[in-house]
Amino acid sequence: MTEQKKAILLTAEEHNAHRVYDGGMIEKLQERYDVYETVLSKKSIKNHLTACKNAEYIFSTWGMEHFSEEEIRDYFPNAKCLFYAAGSVQHFADEFLECGIRVFSAWKANAVPVAEYTYAQILLATKGFFRASVKSRTQYYQMSKYADKCGGVYNAKVGIIGVGSIGSMVAEKLQANDVTVYYYDPYLPSDVAEKLHIRPASLEEIFSQCDVITNHLANKEELTGVLSGKLFERMKPYAVFINTGRGRQVDEKGLVKAMRKVKTRTALLDVLVHEPLNPFSAIARCKNIIVTPHIAGSLGREVVRMAEYMLDDAQRIDQEENPLYEVTAQMLKTMA
Repeated sequence: MTEQKKAILLTAEEHNAHRVYDGGMIEKLQERYDVYETVLSKKSIKNHLTACKNAEYIFSTWGMEHFSEEEIRDYFPNAKCLFYAAGSVQHFADEFLECGIRVFSAWKANAVPVAEYTYAQILLATKGFFRASVKSRTQYYQMSKYADKCGGVYNAKVGIIGVGSIGSMVAEKLQANDVTVYYYDPYLPSDVAEKLHIRPASLEEIFSQCDVITNHLANKEELTGVLSGKLFERMKPYAVFINTGRGRQVDEKGLVKAMRKVKTRTALLDVLVHEPLNPFSAIARCKNIIVTPHIAGSLGREVVRMAEYMLDDAQRIDQEENPLYEVTAQMLKTMA
């Protein structure tokens, strides 16, 4: 009988380890590998050094901490793979890759609910749902007229900013509707755009022409404030802006100014520069900006999908098959 690989669960947020590796995932993990009984964090590692030094596989999720190359070589000398059952690995992956440890991420699993959420919002936005649902009790006929001017789904123009795993899923879903989809993404190959049936456009063109605009840019420092007040000023009178990407990519002061200037515009923000929302902030006081508490990504039952993706890739590695969710140093330059 082949000896099981030794594995550890590593995250500073133990409750997330239990949430994500729920639904039978922890049992599957324990069946396949010799999993250390304690969920480890950077703070507790020194009390469990033997387990860390013996581990070939590291399984993690939200709460994964940053380690220096020196720490990685010291704590995890036998590690071969790190499986991150969550999305972005930008804050820790470089150092592990430099140490020769392969990194895997469930970013595509986390992209699924975001794409579903965004697609639903796009369809509802073209019908004026978000404003009409709030005001129809007291302004029934006015809201009926407002919704009519929003135009509906047929022949709507949708702009996707950033066509990575989420943006491409949104584009695929929109193929079922009679809409024209534009995109802004300097890194997207033209043949991929053709398969998705989306048309290239500048940010200025997207904000000027589209009925619904949705942001899915990568989480990069240089993109801070890239969605400027000048762009929001270009929005059509009944246009809707959706942000499930990163709050810091939006010039929030410029957004508020544009929303106040044309009150029939709408912004749907699931992410903010500062979370939670300050109830006395300009955003909170702007009635045509609707805020949700960062719920687009995996939540509830959906989080287990991320662990499933990582366990599946671990099994592919064990069986010497090609993994589906490996992250390379080259990918880190453009991915979220």
